[in-house]
Formats: sequence, C-alpha cells, structure tokens
Amino acid sequence: MLKRTIKKILLLFFIAGVFAVFIPSTLLSWGFYGHKKINRMAVFTLPPQLIGFYKKHIEYITEHGTDPDKRSFADEKEAVRHYIDVDHYGDKPFDVLPKKWNDAVAKYTEDSLNLYGINPWWTEKMYYRLVQAFKDKNVDRILFISANIGHYIADGCVPLHTTQFYDGKTPDQKGIHAFWESRIPELFGDNYDFFVGQAEYIEKPIDKIWEIIRSGHEAIDTIFMVQKKMMAEYPGDKVYTFENRGQTTVKVFSKEYSQQFSLYLGGMVERRMRLAVKTVGSFWYTAWINAGQPDLSIIEDKNISDSLKKAQDETEKMWKTGKAKGRPNPE
Repeated sequence: MLKRTIKKILLLFFIAGVFAVFIPSTLLSWGFYGHKKINRMAVFTLPPQLIGFYKKHIEYITEHGTDPDKRSFADEKEAVRHYIDVDHYGDKPFDVLPKKWNDAVAKYTEDSLNLYGINPWWTEKMYYRLVQAFKDKNVDRILFISANIGHYIADGCVPLHTTQFYDGKTPDQKGIHAFWESRIPELFGDNYDFFVGQAEYIEKPIDKIWEIIRSGHEAIDTIFMVQKKMMAEYPGDKVYTFENRGQTTVKVFSKEYSQQFSLYLGGMVERRMRLAVKTVGSFWYTAWINAGQPDLSIIEDKNISDSLKKAQDETEKMWKTGKAKGRPNPE
C-alpha cells in the first residue's frame, strides 16, 4: 500500500514536470507586472507640463502597457515588433545594420527583416505617430500610442530580445527568457528603485533606440555565463519549486536560486528596468516637444472614445481565447 502511494506521488510529480515545466506566469516580455510597472513609473519622470495629463490617465497607461503582448494572440504581424535578432546579421551586426527602415529594406528586403524582428524600426515609427497625436491633441491616439510605445521601448531594453538564442543556446538553458524578464522582476521588483530622475529630451530618437539595443546585446554573454555557473554549482533540488497559479501547478525557478542569480548579474535586471522607465518617459517628453509643446490641460479631462474601448475589448477577448502567433515565446 505504501509503495503504491509513493509511486502515485512520484507519478503526479512527473506529470506536473512534463506539463508545467516553464509554463511562465505569462509568455510575455517583462511579464504583465514589468510592463505595467515601467509605464506607471515613467509617468513620474515627466515635467509639470505633461505630468498632469499623464497622471490623470495613469491607470490607462499602466493597464494598457500589456496590449502589444495581447495583440500577438490576434495579429500575426505583432510578434516581430518585440525583438530583433541582431546576431543573425553576423559578428558585427551594428556595423552592417542600417538604422533607418528604408535603408534596411533596400539592403535586406522587408520579408527578410520580418523574419528576424523589427523592434527598433517599429519603435521609431510609433514615436513619429505619437508626435502627430500630440499635434492633433487626439486623446485616444496619445494614450494608445503612449502605452504601446512604452511596451516596445521596454522590450528593446531586454537583452534576450536582441538574440536568436532568446531562450538559451542549449537545451539546459531553456526557460531563461521568462526567468530573466518575468520571474526575477515579479519576485524582487517591488524593492527596485524606480525613481530615475526627470525625463530628458532626446536629440536623435533613432540613435537612442539603437544604443539601447546594442547595450542589451552586449549583456548576452554575461547572462549565459551566469546561468552556466549557477547550474554547475547550485544544488539540483534547490533550483526549482512548484507554485499554484490559479488551478495550474507551475514549475518555476526557486526564490533562492533567483536571488543568487540576480546577485551574480550585479543587478542587471533592475538596471535595465530603470533604463526602460527613464527612456519611456523621455520618448513621451521628446514627442511632445517636437509636436510644438501643445497645451494638454485643455484635453486632460477627456476620456477615451467608445470605439477605442470596443477595439481593446476585442483584443482582450482574443488574448483570452486565442493562441499566440509567431515564433514560440515571441515577445
């Protein structure tokens, strides 16, 4: 009887391992926690001329920071906007990749670029859309684009969004994607220092975007090196734990393992989140400046239209009932 009970327990653990290993809290970049936190804290980097409008709509900016990830369940063109596999372009990708979209298309074709991600070019496109939204004083567009560009900028700050090995180079590294950008922030993000100072005017937005991509890509080797070191020296029975997520049992990296990993990284995750907060606020501010510094106080009390609410309800529905399109774990 005892043997049968033990076998039953072992079988249950095996099944849980098979069906729940690395089901991350979401299959989303920075996780819902991270994107919401970044957008929300970016509001507090803004100067007096902007912060009134953004604080009035801070709940919208926060909640809809996750919309691009949700859209990946409905729009097959969405996933490629969240990353760029710069290592596909050789050992010195930043020497050969054109910064401007039209130049990149002329060199590689649009179809080829879409195969390996278009995050920096798409982020620039969203920036120009935000400039126009400010010029038009269009509340729907300002809020929608602000929330969305916050997401794309934050994604560009994730080192693993700059490599074709986004979820590890070897089978034993699988899961590092969700671990770095979701599990660690969810565990320790409430203790991060997100007061990063005031937003700053960006002279050349496209240069800033590529600067972020480059600095993130330079951190890839460190992430894989630390992961290899941890796997070699950390007790196997201490690496993972099981947690209940609703009615699902999920196998995740343990808090102790995650904490040690963060220490070896020297606070990299917190630094990249801080960078995201400051950069998002700075892009909002720069777009407003380049739109002629319109007075937003006259539209501050306007709410989003019914048509935008309807469109976002549809996105929410597709996210809850659909399946992510694009490559696995695309965000």
